[in-house]
Amino acid sequence: MALKAAGGHGGNVHAAARDLRRPIESLLDFSASVNPLGPSPNVLRALDEGMRLIRHYPDPDSVRLRLILASRWKLAPEQFVIANGSTELIDLIPRALGIRSALIVGPTFSEYGSALHRAGAKDRHVRAARQDGYRPPLEEVVDCFRSGRKNGRRPEAVFLCNPNSPTGQACDQNGLTRLLKEVDRFGAWMVLDETFVEYCHELSQLPSVSRYPRLIVLRSFTKFYALPGLRIGYSVSSARTAALLRQYQPPWSVNVLAQRAAEAAIRDQIHARRSRAYLRRERHRFAKALSSLPGLRLFPSRANFLLLELPKPCRAGAVAAELGRRGLLIRDCSLVPGLTPRTIRVAVRSRNDNNRLVAALAKLLR
Repeated sequence: MALKAAGGHGGNVHAAARDLRRPIESLLDFSASVNPLGPSPNVLRALDEGMRLIRHYPDPDSVRLRLILASRWKLAPEQFVIANGSTELIDLIPRALGIRSALIVGPTFSEYGSALHRAGAKDRHVRAARQDGYRPPLEEVVDCFRSGRKNGRRPEAVFLCNPNSPTGQACDQNGLTRLLKEVDRFGAWMVLDETFVEYCHELSQLPSVSRYPRLIVLRSFTKFYALPGLRIGYSVSSARTAALLRQYQPPWSVNVLAQRAAEAAIRDQIHARRSRAYLRRERHRFAKALSSLPGLRLFPSRANFLLLELPKPCRAGAVAAELGRRGLLIRDCSLVPGLTPRTIRVAVRSRNDNNRLVAALAKLLR
């Protein structure tokens, strides 16, 4: 049985439960890379208190949340756009900015290309190489701009995820700075997706927004803050760009409970520090256990998931399906352009959950 949750975006436990004829509660979802500690306890209290507000329309401008974010990142509230997940922003950016051609640094999240196609834009890809451990090829992106000036194929935008999904690789900071300068020099847009950067927040380029007027940084409350079911994310850019993006948003796209939950989440820095500390420890332990399995190749990651290459003659789809029958959902990455048919991705979950996956994989690989 082909599990829908194993491919695509991952995290579709509803489809997996239907396919397997099992209750959702019986499944361990390693396909969705969500904070294993779950949301802050303050978020749950905020949701309880926010229930009295559901009889009213939500604030269409998310003013309270924008003020909190502005204070947190020392920027102006006008620079923030709150949206129904970062995917809403990815969808509207090509249309709002009139982008006709873009360069996507992959292998990466499929929604960048999908959004460009829906907007009638063309996309080109520069993909990291397996032999380089999928290190983001920033030098090639710079070369594309320089050569594009000569042949008239210079892209109008770059889409880059840092740390990248699904590889987990982070950009070299000096290389990223050079790329930002180059993109700015040619007057192109830089869409930098930092959905996973909360796990390595020292890599964030939010301070660079003030220096580069065409830089748009995307953030999400889905992964680190563990709020995937509420659908809320935001962008940070110049105030002028933010105002343009808001014009393309549907009214009331962010519900009141999502706004209140995000407010509580961003304020709870104790839970944030605890989450980072846990992830560092458990990712290292989990990676070491997986590395001990025969023939399994593990790629380095700065995010809360690990990219693995199965030994020959295993195939990602078959392994994902077999694990699914055992109630373990993983991400089949075999159809991600730039990855191999043996590539899978697994989220870092609790110690007991991770041990269960290692044991199941060990049996399969034997």
